[in-house]
Amino acid sequence: MFARLQKLFLVLLTAASLAAQNARATRTREFLGLGPAPDPAAAERGEKLYTPNCAFCHGAKANGGDTGPDLIRSALVLHDEKGELIGPVVHKGRPDRGMPAFASFAQAQLADLAAFLHMKIELAANRGLYKEVNIVTGNAQAGASYFNEHCTTCHSASGDLAHVGAKFEPPDLQTQFLYPTSAAPAPKVTVTLPSGETIAGRLKRLDDFNVSLYDSDNAYRSWPRSEVKVDVEDPFASHRKLLDQYSDADVHNLLAYLVTLK
Repeated sequence: MFARLQKLFLVLLTAASLAAQNARATRTREFLGLGPAPDPAAAERGEKLYTPNCAFCHGAKANGGDTGPDLIRSALVLHDEKGELIGPVVHKGRPDRGMPAFASFAQAQLADLAAFLHMKIELAANRGLYKEVNIVTGNAQAGASYFNEHCTTCHSASGDLAHVGAKFEPPDLQTQFLYPTSAAPAPKVTVTLPSGETIAGRLKRLDDFNVSLYDSDNAYRSWPRSEVKVDVEDPFASHRKLLDQYSDADVHNLLAYLVTLK
């Protein structure tokens, strides 16, 4: 009986661990605006299209090459879900930027190519998917120095972050500071028209071509990026900026410090 209960406990513990990991992954996806999880089979097919047709310019890992930009950080790719934004660009090309058209690609192939790019973003950016290990391996003193240099403009160890180390398990705490709560409202955006008129509202989408928002009357409005000026007020701008700057040591050191705030 004891052995059976012990086995059941381990099964439940594993399920709870996977559920927590999936919750962190979902939170990370929402913060990064990654859209639905990519289909691995479609991504594998897309890689076979990407490698001979795109890797020469954009790099084997899609993070930029000698002539092509980094696709992993592309706003257009991040806002795409199933090829609806990537597809037209690949199909028509960007002759003004030296990108040829791939008019022979079928719609299904464009969707597979998009899935491959989303999978590369997933693997590169989504720390929430990493397997759980003992992640408190950094230097708390170095983490305190990093915190005092980069975080005290907005946060306080004795104020909003008091006892934060007792509120979260280490993997969840790491997710909290890398990818703040997805429950925050959409960023505010102000669009200035050629006439000088300004329209403010909640940002719906911003990519290389268009900006869209819901205005104060909750009406949906959209403009080509090339025709307007766009100012976005992102409450998590500092956190997003740090994502590009963190080294692995910074992340581990900062976590080691935050878990001491009991």
